[in-house]
Amino acid sequence: MSKVPVRKIIVYAIYILLFSCIQISFSSQMSFWGQIPDLMFVFATLSGYLYGFGDGAAVALITGLIRDCFTPPIITSSSGDVVLSFGIGMLVLFAAAAVGSSFFTERLKRSTAFGFVTVIFTTLVYKLAGHIVIALWTAVFLGGSYSMTTGEIFVQSVLPQIALNLIAAIPVMLLLKFPGPYRKKPAEEADDVIKYGDGPWLTI
Repeated sequence: MSKVPVRKIIVYAIYILLFSCIQISFSSQMSFWGQIPDLMFVFATLSGYLYGFGDGAAVALITGLIRDCFTPPIITSSSGDVVLSFGIGMLVLFAAAAVGSSFFTERLKRSTAFGFVTVIFTTLVYKLAGHIVIALWTAVFLGGSYSMTTGEIFVQSVLPQIALNLIAAIPVMLLLKFPGPYRKKPAEEADDVIKYGDGPWLTI
């Protein structure tokens, strides 16, 4: 009979509350050029990267639920009615954790340095996908045109968000690696995850 992972549950619960509270409560103070460091997104990505799909998915779904409850993105129809809101945060964070858990983790053994590369990649994909979805929604359902050019998207949205998420990734990485959910080192945990869970079929 396996033991209940008390340390893992407590540490993840503390970090979920900590990062969620900071982002929800102090987002305006952390804003830069209209963007804010997405602690929830970075936390989900690095949890998946360091400790595998199971941990990342659990963290992402719980954190995403909090995100949807307190700061949900709003999608409206041409008449101004809200057509979609709840569930987007869970979907986005789950996708980030899934990508993080499979981003060259087998070849690079979940090295700390490449964790930051993973944050860059997931942030880039997330921001570009968001702009594409908004542009398509505006054109198809609202009958309008997107207000930002490609250059503006990169300079005013994508690059600032990547920079802020990289800064946010430093304390998140330190907290996950040292007073983290497991007693052994992330590299050792990664070997177990690769052996028993996240096989080559998940590697990008």
